Amino acid sequence: MGQRGCDRTWMKGRSVVCLIAMLLCGVASAQLRYSISEEVEEGTVVGNVAKDLGLEKSTLKGRKYRIVTSAIDPLFNVDQNDGILYARRKIDREEVCERSSTCTINLKTVLENPLEVHYVAIEVVDLNDHSPTFPEKETTLEIFESVLPGVRIPLQPARDPDSGPFSLQQYKLSSNDHFRLEVKDSGDDGKIPVLIVQKSLDRETAGSHTLILTAMDGGKPPKSGTMNILVSVLDVNDNGPIFSKDVYTVMLHENAPVDTTVIQVNATDLDDGPNGDVVYSFSNGVNRKFFKLFDINQKTGEIIVKGLIDYEERDRYEIEIQASDKGLPPMATQKSVIIKIVDVNDNAPDIEVTSFSSSIPEDSRPGTTVALISVNDLDSGVNGKVICSVIDDVPFVLSPSLQDKMYSLVTKTTLDREKQSQYIITVVAKDGGQPSLSSENTISVTVSDVNDNRPEFSLSPYTFYVTEGNSPGASVAHDCDEGDNAHISYNIMRNADEKLTSFLSINPENGEIVALKSFDFETMKTFQFQVVASDSGTPSLSNNVTVNVFILDQNDNAPVILYPLSSNGSAQGVEEIPRNVNAGHLVTKVRAYDADIGYNGWLLFSLQEVTDHSLFALDRYTGQIRTLRSFTETDDAEHKLVILVKDNGNVSLSATATVIVKLVEPKEAFAASDVKGAAKDDEDSNVIFYLMITLGAVSVLFLVSIIVLIAMQCSKSTDYTSKYLPETNYDGTLCHSIQYRSGEKRYMLVGPRMSIGSTIVPGSHANTLVLPDRRCTSEEVRKTILFLGSYAIILIRNKKLILQNNLLNRNRQEA
Repeated sequence: MGQRGCDRTWMKGRSVVCLIAMLLCGVASAQLRYSISEEVEEGTVVGNVAKDLGLEKSTLKGRKYRIVTSAIDPLFNVDQNDGILYARRKIDREEVCERSSTCTINLKTVLENPLEVHYVAIEVVDLNDHSPTFPEKETTLEIFESVLPGVRIPLQPARDPDSGPFSLQQYKLSSNDHFRLEVKDSGDDGKIPVLIVQKSLDRETAGSHTLILTAMDGGKPPKSGTMNILVSVLDVNDNGPIFSKDVYTVMLHENAPVDTTVIQVNATDLDDGPNGDVVYSFSNGVNRKFFKLFDINQKTGEIIVKGLIDYEERDRYEIEIQASDKGLPPMATQKSVIIKIVDVNDNAPDIEVTSFSSSIPEDSRPGTTVALISVNDLDSGVNGKVICSVIDDVPFVLSPSLQDKMYSLVTKTTLDREKQSQYIITVVAKDGGQPSLSSENTISVTVSDVNDNRPEFSLSPYTFYVTEGNSPGASVAHDCDEGDNAHISYNIMRNADEKLTSFLSINPENGEIVALKSFDFETMKTFQFQVVASDSGTPSLSNNVTVNVFILDQNDNAPVILYPLSSNGSAQGVEEIPRNVNAGHLVTKVRAYDADIGYNGWLLFSLQEVTDHSLFALDRYTGQIRTLRSFTETDDAEHKLVILVKDNGNVSLSATATVIVKLVEPKEAFAASDVKGAAKDDEDSNVIFYLMITLGAVSVLFLVSIIVLIAMQCSKSTDYTSKYLPETNYDGTLCHSIQYRSGEKRYMLVGPRMSIGSTIVPGSHANTLVLPDRRCTSEEVRKTILFLGSYAIILIRNKKLILQNNLLNRNRQEA
């Protein structure tokens, strides 16, 4: 404590001396210099700056007197009240000025109004407050006994943060016979101790030596630090390891499990300790890939399996093994280990399709090559012998090639795409190992189409039932081929009845048949034609089918009244009956017909209007009108009956007839009956007369036709100026005819006289006479004559039927 006070007094005196020296040197510089010892307490006064600069204390605060610094935590501060500079915290010179012989801190003070800048330099004086220290308290040196004297071993130097005379000054080594110390001055790095061997070492005499290194500074008294040095004398490694065999050879099966022991090598070293401890490893020249397959135990020399051993990849390994001791430097010896791999049947045959045609025409001949197949087995010997075959029942077979393990896949029989268009062929390859391994490969072969099938219709013939509304039909065919060979187009064969097929149309794509005009059941009930289906192959194949069309009747004809029928064509008649007739008397019978058939032509009769419902009854099926009771005097003399005749179609059609029933006295009725009888007789006579005329006309027509045909056969003229020729023999009562020409044929329509309201149906084949042209053959003439004779017989029969009908009606009325 007393010494620290003396130091402070000495420092103050030194500051005053520095200040006087600066004032003597020149006041204009405005720079002060102070000195202060390190480690002073916080608040220690450095100097009175205001006094030393001659500044008024009263103006310091107003002129904002301060130290200008960028430090976050400055070491010094100035009091604005009295201008004293003092230390803000304890100052460590080694921290502020590390490794510097002098430590000066420059400060800049500022006054405002007017602005003045004054510089203050503060020297921090060092104290001997640190002792020399080594990085380690103890260190170990290993030195071989074979080292020669004079070997220099640098040691770690000690460090002293103090500077000047208080820094590290010297080293001392404890007394010994084998080592001495030398100090090397490295300038800024300080002094470095160097240990020098001055006498040979003998490990057998002394295995180690203990030394003490001491470092001292220049303080009074000096401070020091020590480090213990342990010198281990190492044995000299003068013997290398020796293997027990010159060459190591071993057999190893492929696919051996991991950690399987391959072989164990052995080497010995005559040295003791580490120099005699042997360590095993792979030599540096070993292929790095082997490290993934094998490993070696460093202590035992056992080589084990580390990865997958594959005979097909490599069948022999030669690995160089190194045995080294632990000497410094170590000594090593190398030996080769030969590992021969034994093949195992672990590879299935590999099937490769080298050339492949995925499509083959169905008309290919047997023996046509479809694919080339190569088979390979990586195994050797019997394990690599492969037998190849085709499984399943397919029309293909494997044919061995001249080259080993090559096969050709060829067709065995003819192919038919329509039966099977694709084959999945499984090729099996089997080796000769035990157990045997096999593999499969599938080949997909598509049979391409050849146009070898005609279109086939699903039905033959086709039968369509078409109503009179002309619903279309469809004629569908299929072709077993494919592509263009199966693309079917439809058409109607026109070489038959051109007139019939001219009003039919068929869709060439789907075979839909459409009529171009309406059918009439009453004119044509059935017809047939042929449809041809052709594919688009080259050459094209075709097939035809017969189509039968049956026209179904529709209720398109209303009932026609045959009786009663007045002279003007209206369905109205007058019937006279005696007033004294009994109940059930037949008044008359309404007759009607319907051109339709079935239910469409089934007629029913009903009374639509009657003056007295109690007098008359109508049979709904026969059309007979009968009395229900006897007439009385009060009954009207005339009664009107309106009869409704309708068919049984889905949409019923009807017609009406009016019957006027007049009641007469018995005498008048008898007279009227006589008049009717006479009229009937006259009518019968007229019918017979007309029949005779008809027979004569037919006979004349027959002779004239023969003469005309003979004349046409002999004549060469073909002049037809009119397409429609009127018949000159038409008498207006018996028959009428129309002649027309189409192409080279003439046609004549003949028939009975039509009733009023009736028409000739166009397209009807009834009563149509085809007249041959003038170049017709004798066969056609013969057919024409037979037709005329038959037609005459038909007319005679019709007239007989008319006569019989009239007689029957007259008898009923008389009854």
